[in-house]
Amino acid sequence: MADSNSQILLTEQRGPVRMLTFNRPRQRNALSSALIDALRSELAAADDDEQTAAVILTGTDPAFCAGVDLRELGADGGNVGLIADDTVPVGHPWKPLSKPLIGAINGAAITGGLEIALACDFLIASDRARFADTHARVGVLPGWGLTYRLPAAVGAGFARRMSLSGDFVDAGEALRAGLVTQVVAHEELLDTALAVATTIAGNDQPGVRTLLASYRRSEEHVAEPALRAEDETSQQWMKDFSPARVAERRADVIARGRAQNT
Repeated sequence: MADSNSQILLTEQRGPVRMLTFNRPRQRNALSSALIDALRSELAAADDDEQTAAVILTGTDPAFCAGVDLRELGADGGNVGLIADDTVPVGHPWKPLSKPLIGAINGAAITGGLEIALACDFLIASDRARFADTHARVGVLPGWGLTYRLPAAVGAGFARRMSLSGDFVDAGEALRAGLVTQVVAHEELLDTALAVATTIAGNDQPGVRTLLASYRRSEEHVAEPALRAEDETSQQWMKDFSPARVAERRADVIARGRAQNT
């Protein structure tokens, strides 16, 4: 059965804060084409809503996001085709918002899910959060800015170790490395994220948005060439991309991830 956009991404307004929740728990919130489309659409809607001052992105337990849906990827690669969508800037999973986007990481954030997390302005993590980059295991390359944003957050050596090994990093190690700003008990995650978002919403909003834009402009001289280099590498790799190859590796990738995430 095809995904229904009204079910796979939940939207809730908490005063001036818009909360978006991945809702494919049986698939560990894996990114189908429909979910990618829904996420982009709802983020754009939140950005256009003048009553919304901040956005929180989280997932329905047990995972935050397990990356692109390997079943769809192995069948026709349709969800990977959306990575380099012309409607979003190179190296971004969506058109960047003018408002703060907080990632509330409730569980595993893997590969494309890690890229989604990295595209948020900052992250707050549950003590159940786990992070991994398994692009090398799956046989695809990042296209949403991971090779710039991950080393920018944790340093080049730590980033390369994550990407080349595919091993998981737990919440405590992610905090020490600088990937997340705070780790809280799982049951406190959303309240904590809402409290921070509400504090942001209580500030002068033109000032908040201008300051956020300034942060982003100050990064552009480094980020833009790096994002384009990643995109060129990914596009070249995709010329020989085989969905069948991913299908063959899917069971092994899932099994190794489950073994490490226990």
